[in-house]
Amino acid sequence: MNNLAMPEADYGVRTAPDTVRIERLLPGPIERVWRYLTDPQLRAQWFAGGELEPHAGGRMDLQFHNSTLTENDDPPPPKYANVGEHRMQCVITEFDPPHVLGFTFGSGDAPSQVRFELTKQGEQVHLLLVHSRLATREGMLSVSAGWHAHLNVLRARMTGQTPDGLWRTHTRLEAEYAQRLS
Repeated sequence: MNNLAMPEADYGVRTAPDTVRIERLLPGPIERVWRYLTDPQLRAQWFAGGELEPHAGGRMDLQFHNSTLTENDDPPPPKYANVGEHRMQCVITEFDPPHVLGFTFGSGDAPSQVRFELTKQGEQVHLLLVHSRLATREGMLSVSAGWHAHLNVLRARMTGQTPDGLWRTHTRLEAEYAQRLS
């Protein structure tokens, strides 16, 4: 899938100084999209694998393998060279199948927050992703480009297409978000 000319609607928008919102329209049914968010094997195909305890307060282990997620990719940029393959332990903050999944993201005393909301739109599913409590501009640029690139991979996987390289896409998008979120 060639993402060089991405639809304007694919780009995330800043909705508060510490929050970005990204939306996608994905092929349904809603239960299928929910499985791609919560099933470790399906989630590993587009974002990060790892088990989760399916309830608010439960643990969610994210196992990232960004450097092997897509074929024919560029190597990660130097600032991400050590994070292509890593683990993160999160806490589920909301769990309402098949509509809402929320979880902490990052470590320390003040992790950021991620919230997915799914709604039916005919035969398709509207995915709303809100990532909040982003402490720095650099963090906002990184997660905006990261979610955008990962959601491109998700859409490609769900539609049977070959996704463009994650790192190649992320690198380009991070520069674009630096301009868009000024």
